Amino acid sequence: MSQTSSSAAPSIVIIGTGFGGLGMAIQLKKAGIESFTLLEKASGVGGTWRDNTYPGAACDVQSHLYSYSFEPKHDWSRKFGPQQEIQGYMESCVEKYGLRPHIHFNREVTEARFDTPENQWIISTADGETLAANVLITATGQLNQPAWPSFKGMESFRGKVFHSARWDHEYDLEGKSVAVIGTGASAIQFVPEIISKVKRLTLFQRSAAWVIPKPDRAFKPWEQWLFQHLPFHDRVYRNLIYWKNESRGLAFTRFNFLLEIFAWLAKREVRKKVRDPLKREKLIPDYQIGCKRILISNDWAPAMDQDHLHIETSAIERVSENGIVTRDGQEHEVDTIIFGTGFRATDFLSPMKIIGRNGQDLNQVWQEGAEAFKGITVSGFPNLFMLYGPNTNLAHNSILFMLESQFRYVLSCVQTLRKQGRGAAMDVLPDRQKTYVGDIQSRLEGTVWDSGCTSWYRNEHGKNTANWPGFTFTYRRSTRHLDPEDYEFFRAKG
Repeated sequence: MSQTSSSAAPSIVIIGTGFGGLGMAIQLKKAGIESFTLLEKASGVGGTWRDNTYPGAACDVQSHLYSYSFEPKHDWSRKFGPQQEIQGYMESCVEKYGLRPHIHFNREVTEARFDTPENQWIISTADGETLAANVLITATGQLNQPAWPSFKGMESFRGKVFHSARWDHEYDLEGKSVAVIGTGASAIQFVPEIISKVKRLTLFQRSAAWVIPKPDRAFKPWEQWLFQHLPFHDRVYRNLIYWKNESRGLAFTRFNFLLEIFAWLAKREVRKKVRDPLKREKLIPDYQIGCKRILISNDWAPAMDQDHLHIETSAIERVSENGIVTRDGQEHEVDTIIFGTGFRATDFLSPMKIIGRNGQDLNQVWQEGAEAFKGITVSGFPNLFMLYGPNTNLAHNSILFMLESQFRYVLSCVQTLRKQGRGAAMDVLPDRQKTYVGDIQSRLEGTVWDSGCTSWYRNEHGKNTANWPGFTFTYRRSTRHLDPEDYEFFRAKG
């Protein structure tokens, strides 16, 4: 595969085999396009669902909506799918659509460089291989690079350390004193799972999370039978979920006061299930609900109520040989440190180096924050298409709905390029991108995410590079058709 000859190289390279990469590959196949290769840095498919195998890992979007609309799964065990089932679903899609021959595992992309004379992307991998492609599609997601905090003295700690996204299943937590750093979506799920095993758990909390009850339960056999044998029932159920979730978009973007209903639910959960008034006080956030990701769980509050769980809100000063020292001078002795600190969500395409026209480095172009036309294309980087790119994340509905909108748009671009013949390239016009991004940022003003808290939605400059500021059906409408007027088209010089 170590080739740069355009005649032998694949015409399309897709980076990543999570929901984005696999779904895009399936749509290419359905359109009769077979000339694609998927590059995967790991040894298996699944993206974030392959990586996050910590105890209790599950989705916070309903199962029937967190799956492709064109590939329904009828036998979900629960309303909210557990990690193993989601991973299994993705693997079944690979087999059903014959994607395995297209996937090259253990091929981490380090650099992609646009070759202007040939209008090709030259893609380099960590093992020294090189490929050339007419089209480059990135499907690396926003949750693929774990965020590892840098604490003074970390190297001196004599115990066990791991990140929730790299869970060590060989390590036995039974009877251990454990420190969990972070109270995000992962910690909300794994802390209740391990609390009964550990001797003591100290939860280091920088800020509390808004946690509301999770309307989850197992599906009954007769419900699964209906999904299986009455496709109409499956479609109606999926649509009901979609519109119920979609209605919440108003609360996040326009009528923030509606979120107070969820705040009341979260507070009630803590007051009902946590006995210690000091713990209760620590568990109620001091920022507006929705500013950070709202989490759902039925067992978080009961876990917090355990006598051997301590919530520590004093900032971490350093790590010692035996544990963690906080700013108040107290040393918390532990055997194990688990980071539940999430991901570098605003570092899009990191750590790859992407070089476009005239030697532009995408990391430099995005110094102040990532931005893209429709969250998909970036001016100066022809034939580069991003899935789950800047400002396409959601707080109220399924990201798969957004991805399917992007599949259609990217497929339109690919088909347009194919019609134009070999060596064709398209580059979004700078003014179209500037206008689009300006509109997105202005629409984000006044949303709940703009209410003052620090969250992974915003980068270090305070710019929200993650979220879509509206309904998902408006995004679908905007990506339904490719408008050639948005792009400059040109041909290879060779």
